[in-house]
Amino acid sequence: MNYRHAFHAGNHADVLKHIVLLALCDALVAKPAPLFALDTHAGRGLYHLAGASAQRTGEADDGIARLIAETPRDPLLRRYLEAVSACRKQHGADAYPGSPWLLAHALRDIDRIVCCETQPEEAKVLAATLAADRRVRVQEGDGYAAMRALLPPRDGAARIGRGLVLIDPPYETQLAEFDTSLAAIREGLRRFPQGVFALWYPIKLRRTLGPFQRRAADLPAKSVLLAELLVRPDDSPLRMNGSGLLVVNAPWQFDLALKPALAALSSALAERGATSRLHWLRSPA
Repeated sequence: MNYRHAFHAGNHADVLKHIVLLALCDALVAKPAPLFALDTHAGRGLYHLAGASAQRTGEADDGIARLIAETPRDPLLRRYLEAVSACRKQHGADAYPGSPWLLAHALRDIDRIVCCETQPEEAKVLAATLAADRRVRVQEGDGYAAMRALLPPRDGAARIGRGLVLIDPPYETQLAEFDTSLAAIREGLRRFPQGVFALWYPIKLRRTLGPFQRRAADLPAKSVLLAELLVRPDDSPLRMNGSGLLVVNAPWQFDLALKPALAALSSALAERGATSRLHWLRSPA
């Protein structure tokens, strides 16, 4: 599976991922201490849905476009739509924010952000997009290596005690990517046990994810939460029928805020026979 951001910007998976990301940011900034955020597979940070790549797939029509048309009442969904609207006021009516843009606009002046991207051209565009923001550092290179190098996070000589790591790989190695990402999270927890780690993953046949989820449940974390959205039945291995976020060390009562949002998102985007799921692989004490 070759999941390139530009071809899928604004689709149902992006909508889920970005709603969860903003909800995590808002929960974390509710406390006054500084925060570090690492985006390991950042992409270019800003997309235009009228561009050739997005138009080729048309996936945003069944994602962000449908959600805007629904005018949802759920606060997390409205929060997300307000962020998209702010992006469009700044960058044009067809703009869609990637995770680096959302992080930069959800976090505070006291927070620090590092965004990693392996593709040189994408990294160059990302650096230009966020060049005016002194809180953000863009690194061209491997995001998993950055986790080893940057955790535990520091601001100069001072250690930052709180953080969020978003892992959004392209799954070019398909199921083998789960081994890589879980190993990275395990090492990240060893270095930064209080950090919040969020791993996005695609769903074709959900039953094939059993080994990944069993290994995730064994991570040395306080809690492990799954949030999944299938927009169609998971009966075809040839297309992405949904996606999920594995949230490790989720903020307190995060599931209570996310549960109605996930139900509202499913109602807005899903086809008949689709499902959503919010499930603790390891419940908080």
